Amino acid sequence: MDSPNPTASPEAKLHFLDYWRVIRIRKAIIITVFLITAIIATAVTFILPESYSSTCKIWVENEVNDTAGGLAPTPAQAGYDPYFIQTTFEIMNSTLILSNVIQSLNLNVEWGKKYFNGETLKTTETMNILRGRLALAPVRNTKIISITVYSDDPKEAARLANAVADAYKSYRINTRREISEKGIEVLENQYLDESNQIQQAQQQIDVLRRSLGITMDQADAQGYTPSLTTEMLQSLHQQMIQNETAYVDQSNQLAQLKSFDNNKLRDVLPNVVNDGALVDLLAKLHDAQQQIGTLKVDYPTNNLNVTRVQSLIDTLNRQIDDRIAGILSSLDSQVSSKKAALDALTRSVDGAKARDMNESAQRQPYYNAKRDLEQLRSMHNLLYTKIEAEKLEAVIPKTTMVRVTDPAEIPTTPVKPNKPVNIALGLVFGLVMGIGLAFFIEYLDTSVKTIDDVERTFQAPVLGVIPQNIGYLMDEGSESKHAEAYRVLRTNLLFTRKEETLNTIVIVSAGAGEGKSTTGINLATVFAQAGSRVLIVDSDLRRPTLHKLLKVTNNLGLTNYLLKQNTIAEIVQTTNVPNLDFMASGKLPNSSMGILGSGQMKEMIAELKQRYDFIFFDSPPILGVSDASILASEVDLVMQVIQYRRYPQPMTIRAKQMIEKVGGNFVGIVLNNINMSQDEGYYYYSGYYHDYYYSRNPSEQEADAKAAQTPAGDTEIKQKY
Repeated sequence: MDSPNPTASPEAKLHFLDYWRVIRIRKAIIITVFLITAIIATAVTFILPESYSSTCKIWVENEVNDTAGGLAPTPAQAGYDPYFIQTTFEIMNSTLILSNVIQSLNLNVEWGKKYFNGETLKTTETMNILRGRLALAPVRNTKIISITVYSDDPKEAARLANAVADAYKSYRINTRREISEKGIEVLENQYLDESNQIQQAQQQIDVLRRSLGITMDQADAQGYTPSLTTEMLQSLHQQMIQNETAYVDQSNQLAQLKSFDNNKLRDVLPNVVNDGALVDLLAKLHDAQQQIGTLKVDYPTNNLNVTRVQSLIDTLNRQIDDRIAGILSSLDSQVSSKKAALDALTRSVDGAKARDMNESAQRQPYYNAKRDLEQLRSMHNLLYTKIEAEKLEAVIPKTTMVRVTDPAEIPTTPVKPNKPVNIALGLVFGLVMGIGLAFFIEYLDTSVKTIDDVERTFQAPVLGVIPQNIGYLMDEGSESKHAEAYRVLRTNLLFTRKEETLNTIVIVSAGAGEGKSTTGINLATVFAQAGSRVLIVDSDLRRPTLHKLLKVTNNLGLTNYLLKQNTIAEIVQTTNVPNLDFMASGKLPNSSMGILGSGQMKEMIAELKQRYDFIFFDSPPILGVSDASILASEVDLVMQVIQYRRYPQPMTIRAKQMIEKVGGNFVGIVLNNINMSQDEGYYYYSGYYHDYYYSRNPSEQEADAKAAQTPAGDTEIKQKY
C-alpha cells in the first residue's frame, strides 16, 4: 500500500492568540493559584503585627578645620565631599552612637522585659535589634538626613529617632571640642617657642647695633639710609645724561667745523655761533667787494680808489680769519670744559655709591635681624589672637554642625504592613505565578494541541476535527448539531482515496480512550445516512464495546466466522439506522489469539468488499496489542484518532510509525474531543456549521436532512473521482 508523501514541516510561530489559548485552557490552574496566593497574601497581611515609623530630620555640615588649618582669622571652608553622607550613615550605625542610645534609654532592660521574658539583653544583641529598625536616607539635593525608626510602639519609635539624632549631635560636638582642645594645646606650645625665639633675636640685635656703632635714630629706622637717596641718584643720573649729550653734540659740531676751509666756515659759522663781530666783518667785506667791483668798471687797477678799497678787503679777510680761529678755539675750550665737568660728576656719583654700598653691607645684618624680629613678633601676635579665639569657641558649643530641623513625632497610623499594597502585590504575584505555572505546564505538556502540531509533527493531513462531548449520531439523528463534523470527515476521507475500490477502513489509536469506537460508529452512521451500504466490524476481540453501544448481542460475531463456525450472513446484524449493519466481535477462545492474521480473515474482507460500499473496523490500541497492526496491513485505508491533550506526542508518533512499518495505507488523522469554547481556532471546523444550521427554520433543516440521506450525495462524490 502506498503511504502518503510527507510534506515539509511548517515553521512553528507563536501568535498572540496562542498565548491567549494557553490562558483559556489553563484558566483553572491560573484561577486556583491566583486565589491561593491572594488568600495567603491577605491572611499574612492581617496576621503580621503592626509597625509604626517616626522620622527625625537633621541638617549636617562637614567638619571645618579652623584650628589646624593655619593662623587665618576666618576658618577655611571645606570643599565638597562625595563620601560625607555615606560616612555619616556609617557613623550613625556604629557602636559609638548606638551604644549611647542604648545606654540613655536603658534598652537592654526594657527590651529584655518586652521581648525576652525579663532577661536583660547584651548590648550587642540590643544593637542588632536597633540596627534592624533604623533606616537612614538623605533628602535629595540637600544636606538633610532623615532618621527613621520602626517599632510596634509609636511612642518608642519617636523616642528612638530623637535619641539617635541627639547621640549623633553630641558625638559631633564632643569630637569637635576634643579637636579644638588639642589644637589649642599645640598652639600654646608654639606660642612659648616663639616667645623664646623673640627674646634670643632681640639680644642678637642689641649686640649687632653696638658692634656696628648704629645710633638710636639709625636703629629706629627700618633700614640703612644712604647719602644718595633714590631721588638724588635719579637727578644726578639725569644731569649726567644731559651733560654727556651736550658734550657729544658740541664735540661733533666742533669736529665738523674743523673739517671745513675758511671760505666754508665764513658761510656756516654765522649760523652756528651767534657772534656779532664776525657778522659785522663779513658784512663790511661784502660791501667792500661790491664797491671794488664797481670801481674796476670805471677805473684801472692802479687807481688810488681801487688800491684803497683793495687794501681794506685784505685787512677784512685777515680780521675774519682771525675771528674764525678765535671762535673755533673758544668752542674747543667749551668742549673740554664740558668733558671735565662730566668726568667730575661721574666720579662723584660713583664714589657716593661705593660708600653707600660699603656702609649698607656692613649694617645689613642688623637690619635683617631687626626685620626678622618684627615678622616673628607679628606672627606671635596673630598666634596669640588665634589662641584666644579658639579658647572662646571651645567654651561655646558648636551646634551649627548638626541641627535638628524636624524632630520625630509620635505616629498615629501604622506603616507596616501596608495592607492595600501587600494585597495588591499578592494579587499581582498570584496572577503572575498562575500564568507562569500555566505556561510551564503547557511547556511540559507534549500532547497534541493544534492542527499545526499534528501536521508539523506527523507530516500527515488532518481529516477531521471532532468537538468535545459528542454523542452517537444514530441516537441523535441526522439533524444532530454534531453530524456536520463527521460529514466533513466523510468528505475528506472520500477525497483522500485514490481508487473507489479502497473501501475497507480501520480506525486505530495509540492508547485507550481516545474515541476511536465513537468515531467509527458516527462515521459509519454518516456514510449510511448518505445512502451507502455500510458495515461496521468490532475487531477489538479482547475488549469489545460496540455491541453495548448498539445494544445488540455479542454471542455471534467475527470470531465465529474466523473459526469457521458460522457464515457471514449469520453473524451480520442490522441496526436501527438504515443501510448500516454491524458485525460483533464474538467470543474469543484463549487458544485463538492470532486469528486476525489468518487467511480466513483476508477472505472475509474480500467478500465484505463485494457486499458493502464501506466497511469500518474498530481495533484495539495499536501500542497495546498486535491486532491493530495486523488489521492495518490487511485493510485498504488506516485512519488514526488522536484525542486532544491526552497522550504525549512521542506515543502517537510511535503509533503512526507502526502503521507505516506494517505497510498500512495511512490516510490521515482525526483530532477528537476538541474543546471549542477554549480553542477558538477550532471553531471554524465545526462551530460555523452549528451556528448556520440552527439559525434556519425547521423546514430548511428537514430538507437538508433528506438531501443528506439520498444516495445522490455519495454518487456526486464518486463521480468526482
